[in-house]
Amino acid sequence: MIELDNVSYTYGGGELFSALSLKLSAGSFHFLTGPSGSGKTTMLKLCYGELIATAGGVRLFGQDARTMDRDQVALARRRIGVVHQDCQFLDHLTLAENVALPLTVAGRGAEAAENLEPLLSWVGLGRQSMQLPPQLSGGERQRAALARAVVMSPEVIIADEPTGNIDWEMSQKLLHLLVELNRMGKTVLIATHDLNLIRAAKTQVATRVLRLKGGKLQVAGADL
Repeated sequence: MIELDNVSYTYGGGELFSALSLKLSAGSFHFLTGPSGSGKTTMLKLCYGELIATAGGVRLFGQDARTMDRDQVALARRRIGVVHQDCQFLDHLTLAENVALPLTVAGRGAEAAENLEPLLSWVGLGRQSMQLPPQLSGGERQRAALARAVVMSPEVIIADEPTGNIDWEMSQKLLHLLVELNRMGKTVLIATHDLNLIRAAKTQVATRVLRLKGGKLQVAGADL
């Protein structure tokens, strides 16, 4: 589905990482760890076409990312739901309108009307649908971000430190939703510093843990 082959990325005149290879197969669940500044967010951006590798190959659903035009990238990204650590919303729109925005922009508003209520109930935000983003707690915003990421029924979910700003109880709720998505057949890739979150996930689902450190990507050992 998404494949990085011997990828390097240079930033600010220095090489952030090199010879990095990764294959995200359908239905797999991956964690990405590593120290701050190691390039985790950059690697995620390569996986959803936000950045182009300095060297090596990136394939998104069988297409070479380097040769894809803007429309092809847009179509590929509709198949990838992204949850950012600092999730941004339009404060003048309700929670429901924010979550439905990807469908609205894609001209699929009728689907939003049909599917939004069960989706918001699934993430535990059915009662907050008419609230504005500033009225939501940090945990509610993260669950809203997940709902917005999956509203287009993507095949891949990529989350960058999704639990970084919420407490442990809320982290567990968010993890449960991500595990449920994986059990539905979605591919999941989560970047996180939280080793306790990884340990909790490993009791629920088969996971592969990767560590990005010193410019290299390695499979993490059993110490996690």
